[in-house]
Amino acid sequence: MRLKTKLVLAITGLVFSVVMALSWIWLSQLLQQHIELSWNSTDILTHQISFQVDRALDSGLPGRHVDPNDPAAVRAAVADTLRRDPGLNSLLTSIVNYSPTILDVAVVDPQNRAIIAVPDSSLDDQILPSRPDYAVLRRQSLIRSFRIVFGPPQVYNVSLGLSLNDQPFLNIRIGIRTTFLRNAFRPWLVESLSFMGLAMIISMVVAAFVANLALQPIEQISQRLDLLAAQEALPETTSRDLRRTIEPEAPASLPIPAERDSRRGADTVAQVSGKIDRLGQRIRNVEEVFSALRENLDQILSNLQDGVMLFTRDARAVLVSSAVERFLNIGRDRIFGADVRDIFDRNTRLGRMVRDAFEGGMAIVQEEVTTETGRRVEVSLDFIHDANSRDRNSLGALLTLHDLESVREIESELEVSRRMASIGRLTAGVGHEVKNPINAIVVHLELLRNKVHAGGDALRHLDIIQSEIRRLDRVVQTLVDFSRPVELQLKDQDLRAVVASVLMLASAEFQTRGITVESESPSRSVLCRVDADLLEQALLNVVLNGAQAMASGGALEVRLTEDGRWAYIRVRDHGEGIPDEIRSRIFDLYFTTRKEGSGIGLAMTYRIVQMHHGQIDVESKPGSGTTFILRLPLISAGSGQRAVLEDTGRAIPSELARQGGETQPERSGP
Repeated sequence: MRLKTKLVLAITGLVFSVVMALSWIWLSQLLQQHIELSWNSTDILTHQISFQVDRALDSGLPGRHVDPNDPAAVRAAVADTLRRDPGLNSLLTSIVNYSPTILDVAVVDPQNRAIIAVPDSSLDDQILPSRPDYAVLRRQSLIRSFRIVFGPPQVYNVSLGLSLNDQPFLNIRIGIRTTFLRNAFRPWLVESLSFMGLAMIISMVVAAFVANLALQPIEQISQRLDLLAAQEALPETTSRDLRRTIEPEAPASLPIPAERDSRRGADTVAQVSGKIDRLGQRIRNVEEVFSALRENLDQILSNLQDGVMLFTRDARAVLVSSAVERFLNIGRDRIFGADVRDIFDRNTRLGRMVRDAFEGGMAIVQEEVTTETGRRVEVSLDFIHDANSRDRNSLGALLTLHDLESVREIESELEVSRRMASIGRLTAGVGHEVKNPINAIVVHLELLRNKVHAGGDALRHLDIIQSEIRRLDRVVQTLVDFSRPVELQLKDQDLRAVVASVLMLASAEFQTRGITVESESPSRSVLCRVDADLLEQALLNVVLNGAQAMASGGALEVRLTEDGRWAYIRVRDHGEGIPDEIRSRIFDLYFTTRKEGSGIGLAMTYRIVQMHHGQIDVESKPGSGTTFILRLPLISAGSGQRAVLEDTGRAIPSELARQGGETQPERSGP
């Protein structure tokens, strides 16, 4: 059924219901009024008859000799008087003939025997049948009244009693027939039904008009949807792959739009519904595409080292990479949607450059600026224009912040890696070449010991030579082990437990040197996929080296933090710091400033951190202490795969890793 038909039927039914309810109330009230009107008029007639009876008796009885103690004689005299009175008979006859609802009129004695009856005089001196009182009909409900009036014919009496010497004497009884009430009420009923029929016809006309008026906006919406669908069609230059992605073909199980419209016919609402469904599906497909593109773009931006910001036409940031936080020291949540004037402070060099470029509409091409903290940043700003539009205003702007310091740090790390790789290859060759002569010397030393007599000075010198050869053998073995590849035993570890274990291992050293530890860790787990033994050894090297840097004791700060992608372990001492001229060499193998140091500890730490795809940074100022920062990828950011690294400049054996404090280098100045 079409919507227009439904609307017409609904409005017609509503009007019909309202008309029916109002007509029912009106007819009910009208019937009740008609019943009351009949009662009132009949009651008046009874009083008129009573008055005429009194007059007839007053004029006719005085000339008669009647024994008042004889009831039969009194009744006969009264009956004869009333029957002979022309005024009373004329009144009764006129009431019956001209009243539309009255059936008969009678004057009866207390025994209900008729004295005078009109129109049937044969009922005189006869006992009349009893009838219900008209007051019963007046007290009925509306529905009951309708059933009585329009039901089987009934007669109700309206009575008025006359008394003599305070005793019942006569009773005037007027009979009202329900059929006469119905006939008197019928014109009103016909008029009401005619009104209802007219209301139905008018309601149908109004319903049709209202339906057309209500559906007209829907037809306009349908036309606008057609126009929108036509404008939404992709240009021919768009690739077919993108077209299939944004607007996939309908499955074979579903009817195509044309079939759907043809099946629904000319129902405007059905057509609009189908068009909205198709546009909704198309919009959902586009949303899925753009959601995937947004996720990929966010992932790409999160891995960028450069700060990238995309601004709209009104200079509001809508795309921000994670690296921007490092340049501006402002959270991404505060940058999104903010105006360029709220993001960049004109009192800073970087902010002043960017603000001037935006206000002047001038692009920035790889200009270098040094911030107030001494950081060198390369700034690029490009304004985006529509080549096919005559509007000269830009559609937006793309700002790029390139950290020149990070480039220098990467180059420094590559240089350290190259040097360590060279040292590793060198030590591997030296260890291999020296190992064989040492073995030969040890064999011949034992032969020489057997030929020397006991107790001589020569034997004491042989013992010294043997001791030094063993020490040399350990050094050579260390070189060989250092260049040997290591298989990482990677497992998911909570770095809080790793830090706590390292601090417990170093507690004896802290107590001996008078060091107090200030440790801080997050309340939730910091999970990384690491080799716990190697990482503990690397962190232990840094912690013990920090303790050794404070000769007079002090506070050693160990803090564990994370930013969603990386975990950071910061170890800060309050020693003398590292001089600038040797800071770049502290990770070199065998470099140390302590006489008892081996120069292997920090080199081991550097290689262990790199084996875990991490990074180690150093911040130091002479006289203010040193901070080592170990950065490791969290499980969500790392690959989490088992790896074997064979780069001789970055691997370290587990035997050497467990030598502990014997290989701790000095971080402080000489």
